[in-house]
Amino acid sequence: MGTVLLANLAACGKSEAPIEAPAKTRVGLVAKSLGNGFFDAVHKGADEAAKELDAEVIFTGPTTPTAEGQIEVLNSLIAQRVDAIAISANDPDAVVPTLKRAMQRGIKVISYDSAVAQEGRIAHLAPSSDPLIGETVVALIAELAPGGAGKFAVVSATPTSTNQNAWLGEMRKSLTNHPGLVLVGVAYGDDVSDKSYREATALLKQHPDLAVLVSISSVGIVASARAVEDLGLTGKVKVTGLGLPSELVGYVEKGVVPKFAIWNPIDLGYSATQIAVRLARGEGPGNNNSKPIYMGRMGEVTFAADGVGAMSKPFIYDASNTAQFAKIF
Repeated sequence: MGTVLLANLAACGKSEAPIEAPAKTRVGLVAKSLGNGFFDAVHKGADEAAKELDAEVIFTGPTTPTAEGQIEVLNSLIAQRVDAIAISANDPDAVVPTLKRAMQRGIKVISYDSAVAQEGRIAHLAPSSDPLIGETVVALIAELAPGGAGKFAVVSATPTSTNQNAWLGEMRKSLTNHPGLVLVGVAYGDDVSDKSYREATALLKQHPDLAVLVSISSVGIVASARAVEDLGLTGKVKVTGLGLPSELVGYVEKGVVPKFAIWNPIDLGYSATQIAVRLARGEGPGNNNSKPIYMGRMGEVTFAADGVGAMSKPFIYDASNTAQFAKIF
């Protein structure tokens, strides 16, 4: 770890040995991929926390959302001897051996947004509980489908994405409360705009009687909205799911996306960085996870026995508030 040396001027012309100043705590913040607006907002929140804590954030990620790309990035962070790593995993298991090696070298590891398997991290910060996310998305579908009934399809991220798979599972459970809704297809756009657009277009053509097209990826929901608009289906097929106000405001105004949900990614990045820095500095939940960790302006979080802590319920955005929040993230 690098240090900063401060030279002191000695009294009476005598020189003294330089005094080592404490080095800043460095956190490697790993995104699923670079160029994703969600993670750009996460980075913004992380920088806010780092400034408050006099720490440093190294924001990084692969160019495409793959486990192999993240492993390469993680190896670089280990070589740089960062104090902590916070990662949103593209695959919950593939990164575990690399993260175990990081922890063996004294690096504190947490995951956020998309979890790493328990043996590969100390804690995981979920933006909301998986059941709440699943229930929220299905409730949106029911509101937008005529009479709360009809066919819908989903554009997800990658087939191995921990968080999207968990949310999809909870959505399926919530469908028992909405017998009129029928899930007819799930496609994977890999969090890549062009592929998500192609998958959304294919779903729309395969199911001409689709009532709602859903995406649980911030990249996928924009691509889905574009596909609906390009096919002239605005008003006939409603788009909803999880997305960013800044990227959806135009589609909300045109009625392509009447409403959607998301948590605040700035708050997520802020909270994850607060936790990572505090763990690196010796604070922590203890062996039984009973002690909460302070997260600055976000309050405290207490982790369950499996090391998972959750933030709040997703917020609903529509024509009444999207433009306002689009100025923030």
